[in-house]
Amino acid sequence: MMTGLGSIIGSGWLFGAWKAAGIAGPAAIFSWIIGMVVILFIALSYAELGAMFPESGGMVRYAQYTHGSFVGFIAAWANWIAIVSVIPTEAIASIQYMHSWPFNWTQSLMNGNELTLLGIALVIVLLLIYFFLNYWTVQLFSRANNLITIFKIVIPLLTITGLMSAGFHTSNFHLPSQGFTPNGWSGVFTAVAISGIVFSFNGFQSPINMAGEAKNPRRSIPIAIIGSLLIAVIIYVFLQITFIGAVSPSLAAKGWGNIQFTSPFANLAIALGINWLAIVLYLDAFVSPSGTGTTYTATTARMIYGMEQNGYFPKIFGKIHPFYGVPRPAMIFNLVVSLIFLFVFRGWGALAEIISVATIISYICGPISVMALRKIGVDFHRPLKIKGISLIAPLGFIFATFILYWARWPLTGEVMFIMIIGLPLYFYYQIKNRWVSFSKDLKASVWLIVYLAVMALFSYLGSAKFGGVDLIKYGWDFALLIVLSLIFYYWGIKSAWENRYLKDAKEVNSVAYGKKEQ
Repeated sequence: MMTGLGSIIGSGWLFGAWKAAGIAGPAAIFSWIIGMVVILFIALSYAELGAMFPESGGMVRYAQYTHGSFVGFIAAWANWIAIVSVIPTEAIASIQYMHSWPFNWTQSLMNGNELTLLGIALVIVLLLIYFFLNYWTVQLFSRANNLITIFKIVIPLLTITGLMSAGFHTSNFHLPSQGFTPNGWSGVFTAVAISGIVFSFNGFQSPINMAGEAKNPRRSIPIAIIGSLLIAVIIYVFLQITFIGAVSPSLAAKGWGNIQFTSPFANLAIALGINWLAIVLYLDAFVSPSGTGTTYTATTARMIYGMEQNGYFPKIFGKIHPFYGVPRPAMIFNLVVSLIFLFVFRGWGALAEIISVATIISYICGPISVMALRKIGVDFHRPLKIKGISLIAPLGFIFATFILYWARWPLTGEVMFIMIIGLPLYFYYQIKNRWVSFSKDLKASVWLIVYLAVMALFSYLGSAKFGGVDLIKYGWDFALLIVLSLIFYYWGIKSAWENRYLKDAKEVNSVAYGKKEQ
């Protein structure tokens, strides 16, 4: 649970409340609650899967177990893109807060919303710190993460207490010119998708990806996932309420979207004369993101390990150090990729948006895989059998589809393009493996290919409130999405088949729980 919290409470709390308020105004409070509920429905599907298959990098393997290599690759690629890009995002967050320090040299770290060369150099230093904290041992990572996570919980609580006691303006929640929902409910929904909310709650994956190191996965995984989400949403909602109430009414009256902060909570603390809190926040701007960055450096290495086990990466990435027990080649590869993301996307906001949409694309397979295994993996041992999964899974798929739509065009189309970039790697290994069962794998993936294409088109044709050309009007778009989601959900379940990877799943399940294969 500490690993989950360590991932969830990262840079999201430092920037998320400000960015969500800019999109949804005071109603951003509901954005956090909606986001948590959506992620919880999706997470419950993964909780059952994670308990069934307690293995390192498990999140990138479940879709392959049920649908073969093509669906497995798309899901794994989207998930890896979403997670590995978190590492530079956390480091960027620290330096972006540092930009507000009262020193001349720190003013040159940012140019508008982008890092300068000096800022990039400092981000690289942080990335190397994350790397070496995980390089020698998982025990060192765990100890450091637990201490950091405790600190990360205490600081937001201090921030809430300090800002509320210094000045809380209840009038900000119903300003005459804007009201509670200045951009309507479409703003509330869009905030869920792109303000950093999905990005923040994405941390529920960390306990699943490290399930192979859990002593008692059947108990630990569900407690870690559900517990970390519930604790986190309470903290985030109070932070959002605090931010809305702490902003000067004269500043809020100009429009929530016009409030420009480089270090939101620290800027508020300084404006209210709470200098001690500003200093603590500047310190936490290193600790909170660094805790998450350290956690994700560990979990992404295990994801690459899992993708190598799937057959998508060279064998070297599956090598575990015999003494330290960490996949060092995978860690080095992720460090290089993190540096590439750093140079391409130089601001927290831009990376958070990309991560959120890529994350949702990776999520859509979870509810389908868990239900497919109820059909083609009847004899599997299920230490955690979620009650009501037949209702939870389709709702999780519908919610994921909605978030994908709420992310707004053209962002949805841009991330779809990122998914295509990875296909040459897949086809390279298909050629190398002489197209083993490719036709069946392709047939099992048609639902996902059509789904992604339809969602890109739907986003373009959809309501103007979500960036579309308004051919599908607001209100009707929601009704149509529910129908489309259910069609693709049941199509996806029906497409599952007993492919060769299902044998690997049975072996993992049997080894974990001492059950001999039937």
